[in-house]
Amino acid sequence: MGGATTTDGDGHGILEIARRLADDVLFPAAGGIDTADAVPRSQLDLFADAGLYGLVGSADHGGLGASPSTVRAAVEVLAGGCLTTTFVWAQHHGLVRALEAAAPSPGWDRWLRRLCRGECRAGLALGGLLPGEVRLRAEPVGDGWVVEGTSPWVSGWGLIDVVFVAARGPDDTLVWLIVDAVEREGLTADRQHLGAVDASVTVTAHFAGVAVAADRLVRVEPYSPARYNVPDVLRQNGYLALGVAGRCCRLLGPTPFDAELTACRDRLGHADEPGIAAARAAASELALRAAATLVVHSGSRAAIRHEHPERLAREALFLLVFGTRPPIRAALLGRLGSQPAEQGQAV
Repeated sequence: MGGATTTDGDGHGILEIARRLADDVLFPAAGGIDTADAVPRSQLDLFADAGLYGLVGSADHGGLGASPSTVRAAVEVLAGGCLTTTFVWAQHHGLVRALEAAAPSPGWDRWLRRLCRGECRAGLALGGLLPGEVRLRAEPVGDGWVVEGTSPWVSGWGLIDVVFVAARGPDDTLVWLIVDAVEREGLTADRQHLGAVDASVTVTAHFAGVAVAADRLVRVEPYSPARYNVPDVLRQNGYLALGVAGRCCRLLGPTPFDAELTACRDRLGHADEPGIAAARAAASELALRAAATLVVHSGSRAAIRHEHPERLAREALFLLVFGTRPPIRAALLGRLGSQPAEQGQAV
């Protein structure tokens, strides 16, 4: 994992912080996190203490102002320490990015300072962003909004304070709102038990007339199916797989996988928009092969539940489907020697 690099001026310092956290704290504890019902808050507090909740926030708001290349490298490093903890933390930055891009206001400044310090922690509820049938709607009522419907995958429930909600609005719009992540009348959550990263506490969130105040509206934009395929998001998610692959490489010792990891990282970082799907597929397939090799290399110990090889193998399988889109799925099936029979819904 030490090969992850960045070119911006403060990137090396940020990555050194991430490496120490990943190697000294996250990886030794990853087996215990894998068995836990939920990531301990103390684990996420370490990210806040290191300033990493402000990774994408501006210096004006107490953030680190990291460049995209530094963010991607940090995600890779931290995912190689503990994918579950990183999975919860990484989704926080969607709200930070949105507020940094919004028109300046004292209200957003206060939100951003708390978000960058990790005093307020955010997740994502993207039900209205998903293509196909409309799952989540927001309608203006009085001077606020009311949210109705379902968001299938919300991670960090009970560990986050707010969710950044994307819901379909009137006139084919997409409405982005900040909603308190607390079960109450009108907002309930059903736990989804996952084969890996289960301690991320991923739920299906049900909204039934949830009122949202006007000052929680971040933006309204035209809805477009292309919004579901933002290149930077698709690219960044690939670094989770590189993190798992890199940890496998370190546990294996020197192998040809090291050169493959470098090549995959370079390909993913430099791919143009049409090339991201193939680069993502290459990263996920590498993680799968590296994890399988680690299982064989480790022998019967790898069959023991929650041992590092067994856990990493499950994480590699999870990352074959997390955050994929039809072109990524098709590219993966091609690399695995098959062709897609039908388009399935990915996590």
